[in-house]
Amino acid sequence: MRLKSAAVVFCTLVALAGCSSADAPDSAPRPPGNADGAQNETGPQRPSRDDLSTFALDVDTASYGYAAGRLRDGRRPDPDTVRPEEFVNSFDQHYPQPKGDGFAVHVDGSRLPASHEASRETRLLRIGLQTRGEDSEQRKDAALTFVIDVSGSMDDPDRLGLVQDALHTLVDQLRPTDAVAIVTFNDQARVIRKMTRVTEKKALHAAIDSVRVGGSTNLNNGLVAGYETARDGFREGYSNRVILLSDGLANTGTTDPDRMLRRVREEADKEIALLGVGVGSDYGDDLMEQLADRGDGFVVYVSERRQARDVFVHKLPATLALRAMDAKAQVQFDTKTVASYELIGYENRQVADENFRNDHVDGGEVGPGHAVTALYLVRLKPEASGRVAEVRVRWLDPSTKQPSETYESIAVGDLSGDFTGADVRLRVCYAAAFFAVALRGGDGARDVNLTDLAKIADEAAGRLDERPVDDLAELIRTAQRLS
Repeated sequence: MRLKSAAVVFCTLVALAGCSSADAPDSAPRPPGNADGAQNETGPQRPSRDDLSTFALDVDTASYGYAAGRLRDGRRPDPDTVRPEEFVNSFDQHYPQPKGDGFAVHVDGSRLPASHEASRETRLLRIGLQTRGEDSEQRKDAALTFVIDVSGSMDDPDRLGLVQDALHTLVDQLRPTDAVAIVTFNDQARVIRKMTRVTEKKALHAAIDSVRVGGSTNLNNGLVAGYETARDGFREGYSNRVILLSDGLANTGTTDPDRMLRRVREEADKEIALLGVGVGSDYGDDLMEQLADRGDGFVVYVSERRQARDVFVHKLPATLALRAMDAKAQVQFDTKTVASYELIGYENRQVADENFRNDHVDGGEVGPGHAVTALYLVRLKPEASGRVAEVRVRWLDPSTKQPSETYESIAVGDLSGDFTGADVRLRVCYAAAFFAVALRGGDGARDVNLTDLAKIADEAAGRLDERPVDDLAELIRTAQRLS
């Protein structure tokens, strides 16, 4: 995703319960803004002060994957690595797909669960943005340059062994017309295999098996060599990608993130996007997130072979094409019905409201079949009726670079149903988002407790019979035991 901010440290969410006009005076100081001028607003916002909420779309899921790995290892994640939107976007939503390119907009909501401490006027609003899927045979051919961290810190079967297993699986799944290059790096970078047709599988498998670990982590050298290899093997009309596999712990050579990010940005502008796959219990979350954001890509985190194979076989191919570039969402809340609203997460994805239609300001890149979900807590005015908000999404066509927009509205009645009767996937979204809020701690965590979240996740798991939702319930219970 080409996003506005390299920061990934969130400010603390502020509880909606008991919020009044005195709680958020117009003269209150605002936190620093993102690069395009957006303010990193957190906590409840009053429509009378600002009725617009604007953010870049994001399909990253690394924050949830990393937190899950830490919890399975018996450790709670660092709160600074917890991003609620990435927890939510880790779960399938099954929104209806649009007939054409671009997005279908889905809006729904409910009252909050009885266990959530908030005023009775507070509602949960879910916004879902869905692109059309794509048959694997319809996608463009791909030219993929894998940049593999082989430093000493990767000397673990759950790091390098996991990466090698996933790459072997991917090579066997790719088309004969696809092509792969392999670059490794520790103190220095080395081109193991220049761009090679997948018809030469034996040579590619041998190159993957030849990888050995040792030395320090000169991530900058790895990126430079990776992009040079990708540029040398660039194929017009293909999806050209650099895929970085690393624990993100740069400690040798140029470790200045800004310098590395400039190189990534330059190459992304030349149609070579960066995808990040993070591994390792000690993990440079901040740097990997920034690199993927600047590189028009996304970042995931994997900690076990089943998960890695799923990423490489199912999720990675879906990112080799694009449905939308520089995609942004803007929600306009009705001042007649809404007392306050709060976006859960997306703090480092905010866009200045006036830049929603400025197509020179970066948004997010979204591939076929991807869904992006945003949750809001909305406190209604007493006896409110009528429209709550209008949701707009704007994006550029990847081929023509022409902008398009679509929108949808939601009314008070759409948010009035009981939480227990709401769509089961909405309840999964709630459990995932507020699990993240609880892991981050602070004032926002006081409104929920892990016992109640585990029950909500368990009930949803019983309805859906999906392993990821089963895992969510178990992770919440694990976090509770570690509290």
